[in-house]
Amino acid sequence: MMFYRNLQGFRNCFFIALTSVMMLFSSCMKKEVYPDIPAIQFENFTMQFDSGMYAKRGFLTISFKDGNGDIGLLPTQTQPPFDTGSIYYYDYIIDYYEKQYGTFVKVSLDPSYNARIPYLTPNDPSKAIKGIIVDTLTLNPFPVHDTIKFKFFIYDRALNKSNVDSTPPIILKRR
Repeated sequence: MMFYRNLQGFRNCFFIALTSVMMLFSSCMKKEVYPDIPAIQFENFTMQFDSGMYAKRGFLTISFKDGNGDIGLLPTQTQPPFDTGSIYYYDYIIDYYEKQYGTFVKVSLDPSYNARIPYLTPNDPSKAIKGIIVDTLTLNPFPVHDTIKFKFFIYDRALNKSNVDSTPPIILKRR
């Protein structure tokens, strides 16, 4: 089964725009305190259809909080433990599942949906951040199984793993 992925640059536009707005408003807001281990939460999954029967693109929206703001990596951060051979090269891990004969089965994709979140640490002494990430995922235009879901988590730069969250079942077929 073959899946296609949007260009990383397109995905980064969402991250950069979100970060800019988040930092602008964070300077005017009351400072909140969060744990140093990141926490994430599923917010939404919407689909874009072409003229056919199945969705061609999905938009996964999650929220995050982190007490010390060490979310995201610089493009130049490719030395261990963030090198290409490491499990920490990607700090946003998205696993893909298909409902096959009544059971959700994890399917390995090449390329995967994993991503590197851009560096988000604010220039603020408290460093606590929260925000929204919208990730664009290109979906298989000819799926064998029409019900999927995603499980996901993030790592911070201290290699703390957030909680794992997931989407509800997603039906790819136009209703």
